[in-house]
Amino acid sequence: MPTEILMPALSPTMEEGTLAKWLVKEGDEVSSGDLLAEIETDKATMEFEAVDDGTIGKILIAEGTEGVKVNTPIAILLDEGESADDIDSAASSNSPDDAAKAAAPAQTAGEGSGKGAPAAKASDAKAPAAPQDDGGNRIFASPLARRIAADKGVDLAQIKGSGPHGRIVKADVEGAKAGTAAAVETPAAASTAAKQAAPVAPTGPSADAVAAMYKDRAYTEVKLDGMRKTIAARLTEAKQTVPHFYLRRDIRLDALLKFRGELNAQLEERGVKLSVNDFIIKACALALQAVPDANAVWAGDRVLKLTPSDVAVAVAIEGGLFTPVLKDAEAKSLSALSAEMKDLAKRARDRKLSPEEYQGGTFAISNLGMFGIENFDAVINPPHGAILAVGAGIKKPVVGKDGELSVATVMSVTLSVDHRVIDGALGAELLQHIVYNLENPLVMLA
Repeated sequence: MPTEILMPALSPTMEEGTLAKWLVKEGDEVSSGDLLAEIETDKATMEFEAVDDGTIGKILIAEGTEGVKVNTPIAILLDEGESADDIDSAASSNSPDDAAKAAAPAQTAGEGSGKGAPAAKASDAKAPAAPQDDGGNRIFASPLARRIAADKGVDLAQIKGSGPHGRIVKADVEGAKAGTAAAVETPAAASTAAKQAAPVAPTGPSADAVAAMYKDRAYTEVKLDGMRKTIAARLTEAKQTVPHFYLRRDIRLDALLKFRGELNAQLEERGVKLSVNDFIIKACALALQAVPDANAVWAGDRVLKLTPSDVAVAVAIEGGLFTPVLKDAEAKSLSALSAEMKDLAKRARDRKLSPEEYQGGTFAISNLGMFGIENFDAVINPPHGAILAVGAGIKKPVVGKDGELSVATVMSVTLSVDHRVIDGALGAELLQHIVYNLENPLVMLA
């Protein structure tokens, strides 16, 4: 029976995407792992690959089409011996239950091999019928997961799905033993997950109401792309649900600037040039090690304390921003952090980062000093526990310990903290270590 290939969810925040380019055409034979298309998500352009062998019977969505919702059928795959006539036959015989299957969440990027995210399918003649739990509710599982579960005798009702909206995928059942569950989700966990997945209710006047206010004024309407929609939703959610508090400190940079100049002079032959931001990354990574209770994220009904210092850094790109993560930053040299940051920033601006490169981390840095901004408050990027807003280094009059007035280069920073994860005294201790590291840069090499 012909199977529908669905628009996949290629990132955790993706709700719709642009079918940028088809890499196959109708009549082409494809094998599992072959690239089918390029999809623009809310974050990047990603390759999309086939799960099964077959022939592209019909392309349903033309390339260049924007706003294609996740789980929308985008093409039809024919099995061996099937033809285009079978597509019309299958369409005419679809039952309401078939339509429900087509609306099921898409297969995730883990369910395939290799280069890109695999093609999701709405129906599969070889897969068992959709199972139900004890309450008669349908259990959402991909056709491949159902088939593997049936072969192994695994009870899908006892498995927690890791796919979109809790859908059970291949990886969830591969490691499960017959008659047992890979992971059982408790009612409490299910309730927590449901609350976390609930969309933030829209606030303020409607789009039509706002447009009506300016009906007699000249303006240009800018359509929101996927990235801008995601940024708007996540920041609204963060400010509504995360209890922010703010800690501010001034940092004297003169010792760091002198030390940086000396290092760069010695590293010039190697083509290495350290930025102040490289030192800030290192200072934060070491501070998280010194205050391990602050190296944590909010996980709904618990706090997760990480062992390594995985530090995210905000990178502005056209139309939005990325926060690539420098993992194990505490263990890397300044030159290694500098090279990695330059690479991540370049690929972020080209939208070539993979999801694992901008997801995760416990702590973030947002530096607007290069724009002359002296101080600001940054919004926490959930589930991070804190974010450091960094301003410009400005020459200011300061009073020394001996009471004498002098001039120093001073940088203002603000630590935005999630009070559910980090209390006031703990946040102050973390910021104290960051300040100490930057004012005494030699300690970062010890």
